[in-house]
Amino acid sequence: MTSAATSPSASKPCSTIGTLLTRQSLAFFAVVFFVVTTVPHLPDEPLTDATQHPPAAGRRSRRKEARPGELLEAALDLFVEKGFAATRVEEVAARAGVSKGTLFLYFPSKLELFKAVVRHNIAGRFDEWRLTMEHFEGSSSELLRECFQVWWERIGATKASGITKLILSEAGNFPELAAFYRQEVIAVGQELIRRILQRGIDSGEFRPVPLDYAMYLVLAPMIFLMMWRHSIGLCTPQTLAPEEFIRVQVDNLLLGLCTRPSPLLPSSP
Repeated sequence: MTSAATSPSASKPCSTIGTLLTRQSLAFFAVVFFVVTTVPHLPDEPLTDATQHPPAAGRRSRRKEARPGELLEAALDLFVEKGFAATRVEEVAARAGVSKGTLFLYFPSKLELFKAVVRHNIAGRFDEWRLTMEHFEGSSSELLRECFQVWWERIGATKASGITKLILSEAGNFPELAAFYRQEVIAVGQELIRRILQRGIDSGEFRPVPLDYAMYLVLAPMIFLMMWRHSIGLCTPQTLAPEEFIRVQVDNLLLGLCTRPSPLLPSSP
């Protein structure tokens, strides 16, 4: 009886399968080794707010919150540089680094943007000044000097002083703009000045004067300084020291108002 010999054709498939399994096993272990040795170990503690929200999200949130202020600053720059009519909202958006559509999310029109600029830089300060005046313990002469000094520091010496030139130049062409400024800036500011003068009259420190006209004695030096900064001063080589100008104007104002001579401040060297 002849024994059955294993043919080469029968053993070849087995060896091929074994080779494939060996290669697949090696590949599998290679992948496992790569993952284990290269992927960083994740901590066991629970995720915190910092890990749940990447830093970029925090930056975007802060950027979004800052946008109204950035738009107001850009708008103030352009309104003072170019005026109301010549300023385009596209320019404001570009200077603030946002799109025109983003600007309109916060301010529906150029007029509303201008109003927001005025409220942020000028009208919004009146409540603070009113409170300061109500709690001021010095004389009315000292209060008047303080009024000028604070005005210069907060408005006169800042870019916001250029808004006065804009109003004087363009109010006649934009009645709604003029009405807004008259109501929220001029009327409120004049009332504060009237109260300072009335305070001095009531205490006997100032002589009785018609307040409707006397208040312009206070306003005139302020308006002159703002126009000097943004217009007149550019046309003359003469220099002007604002603090010294204010001191001289207040001294002369008090000489006319006070029932008895008010002590004058020494002139600066």
